[in-house]
Amino acid sequence: MTNDRDTIFALSSGALPAAIGVIRISGPQARHCVEALARRCPEPRRATLVRLRAPGSDHVLDEALVLWFPGPHSETGEDMAELQLHGGRAVVAAVLRTLGQIPHCRPAEPGEFTRRAFENGRLDLTAVEGLADLIGAETEAQRKQAFGQLKGALGQRAATWRQRLVETIALVEAGIDFSDEGDVPETLLVPALDLARELQAEITAGLADGRRGERLRDGLVIAIAGPPNAGKSSLLNRIARREAAIVSPYAGTTRDVIEVHLDLDGYPATLLDTAGIRETADPVEWEGVRRARERAEAADLVLWVVDAVRDHGEAASPGAAAWIIRNKIDLAERETGEDAAETRRSFRISALTGAGVDELLDALAAHAAGIFTGTETILVTRERHRRALEGASAALARALAEGPRGREDIVAEELRLAARDLGRLIGTVDVEDVLDVIFRDFCIGK
Repeated sequence: MTNDRDTIFALSSGALPAAIGVIRISGPQARHCVEALARRCPEPRRATLVRLRAPGSDHVLDEALVLWFPGPHSETGEDMAELQLHGGRAVVAAVLRTLGQIPHCRPAEPGEFTRRAFENGRLDLTAVEGLADLIGAETEAQRKQAFGQLKGALGQRAATWRQRLVETIALVEAGIDFSDEGDVPETLLVPALDLARELQAEITAGLADGRRGERLRDGLVIAIAGPPNAGKSSLLNRIARREAAIVSPYAGTTRDVIEVHLDLDGYPATLLDTAGIRETADPVEWEGVRRARERAEAADLVLWVVDAVRDHGEAASPGAAAWIIRNKIDLAERETGEDAAETRRSFRISALTGAGVDELLDALAAHAAGIFTGTETILVTRERHRRALEGASAALARALAEGPRGREDIVAEELRLAARDLGRLIGTVDVEDVLDVIFRDFCIGK
């Protein structure tokens, strides 16, 4: 923490107008900012009601609660303050304008408060990513997973692994550097390799999660596909409970993929409405069909919608993970023996009346719960985490391949590479190339 950096400020609460507008201030001039507006600095961590005035003026800007958090025991690790104002646009604008006139103070960039917390050692990089995911969480399962990362589910484990690796490296290097000393055993490679083997087993176990953490973070992808005029867009609208897609009796109405985000009993899902799959000479519709096939093949589950009046056989849907959705049952008589002949899971619905749709949604929620069962113990929630752990595991495997009679210098180097990958994971070494990518998506004031 240095005293030559700017002091930053921003509105950190929601959109205005609101009941309360919270302005955060962080940096070496934070105390000066509070004293300039409030004429005094309150006791640390004690909410104090004061009148805020522009410096050099008796004009009252607002009556607000002020909190003072001296560094390094603050969220950012710097001197920090919060002004809890009345949430009117004019009130907040006046205070922000006044802060901007104080020397060495400027508005914060997106994610700059969190970035300073990372730079000052208050958060590691996995916790920063957990905070970003917590802000973006749309379902209960996503919230739980993100909060776990924020509180160190992966970061603390990785830091422990790295510390054990450092101790293992010290064993090997002691054998290299002091092999001629009488009080150093002839070989320290065997206990070092034993420690490396334990670490690799733990890291491998952490990776063996079926990528459920990443899937939960991104959500289950469910594609609605099928022939034209089967009622795909009507089904999307029925599930979304709004007119998300255009519905018409003309084939080829849907050209591009339409996405709707769902909460399936706490589990996230993205529902895709795709173009009717058929042969066509229209180049625009053909592109829509191509995209429909591509998204359906990549989806976790396909709801293959067919017209219950016209189609009585099991449709040839793309991919194995598909359910047959027989739509328009309000227009069709109940067929006998049809369900018994199905080789895939089948549902009979009416997107127009809603008949059978609740049963379909219950089945989708149960399907999502089955996929995401056990995510409470998942460590890996991003591809970056997986790459770092896979790199560490591969380096440990190469070290173990040397064996007890291997070259100690090679083993030491592989162990250092494994420690480097774990360091990159938590942000202690060589992460400048990923920082901008991570913080650019944060909101201003966080």
